[in-house]
Amino acid sequence: GMMLGMGNNKFDPHGTTSRAMIVTILYRLEGEPTISGKNPFVDVKNGTWYTDAVIWAEENGIVDGYGEGKFGPDDAITREQMAKILYNYAKYKKYNVSARTSLSPFSDSNKINSWATDEMQWAVAVGLIQGMSDEIINPQGNAERCQVAVIFMRFCNEYVK
Repeated sequence: GMMLGMGNNKFDPHGTTSRAMIVTILYRLEGEPTISGKNPFVDVKNGTWYTDAVIWAEENGIVDGYGEGKFGPDDAITREQMAKILYNYAKYKKYNVSARTSLSPFSDSNKINSWATDEMQWAVAVGLIQGMSDEIINPQGNAERCQVAVIFMRFCNEYVK
């Protein structure tokens, strides 16, 4: 029940995964807790399918948006953004996030933004995110729905026992 289809009995495995979808998956994993805060983002409309999830994620330090009050709920999530959000969620749950590995085997590791370096090192070290090949990690590439499903399965196998 963490991920739902896209309607008409379709999962759309190679479809885009939005930032709103990622926080909604985590919100569902958490049991859709009651929120107490107010919406801090100007681009998150009240009453949408993801509003409570975004508010919950921001309240708990899992997301912080882009700045200037923007979250970008419809923006495609990148692999490095997903690593950061999962890392923040793991910290929120008090899971061990100390693992790190070198990303130097990946020829595009220099494309990882500085704000996501530790998180990508962690995500690769614990096996959540793997390379697109032996040499490509694709940090700024969009995470397809099938990739997100596998990453969440790995996350649950690693941490949610």
